Amino acid sequence: MSYRNKTYVAFASEDIRSYRLMEAWRENKNIDFNFYDAHDLFISRDTSRPETIKRNLRERMKNAKQIVLLGSSDANRKGSDGLSFLAHEVKVLMEFNLPVVVANLDGDRGIDRSFIPRPLLDADYYTVSVSFQPAIIKYALDYYAPNFAGSDRTGPHYYEADTYTKLGL
Repeated sequence: MSYRNKTYVAFASEDIRSYRLMEAWRENKNIDFNFYDAHDLFISRDTSRPETIKRNLRERMKNAKQIVLLGSSDANRKGSDGLSFLAHEVKVLMEFNLPVVVANLDGDRGIDRSFIPRPLLDADYYTVSVSFQPAIIKYALDYYAPNFAGSDRTGPHYYEADTYTKLGL
């Protein structure tokens, strides 16, 4: 597999504004948040055939070392339907055994199973759920993601209130 150095952000198309906000956080000099966006690689046109788009999504994910899944009811629905591009992304991330940070778009700090695609829950896939805030997402990418491969944990997890307090949240 190719060298992995990117963060892949997976989301339902309805949540594109939140993805754009993450890009704005990255560009804001006053916010300590950065990620190397795997979406910059293997660009597909909206007119591309579904097979081409799925192939390009797979290639992008080959370069990812971690996933941020924008958690929402739309993400759950699409990621669970077995047909959408998000469902394909969920299948591939599990195949590549990538760490998944679920960023709850409603600001919830706990596990919201209605935001996590069913394949991740059914497989008891080790994820961590956080609120949609740059500091806690960065914390999860810095501490959960690097330890993912060596962990024997399963299922969804979350950070206790003291972690948020330490981050000033």
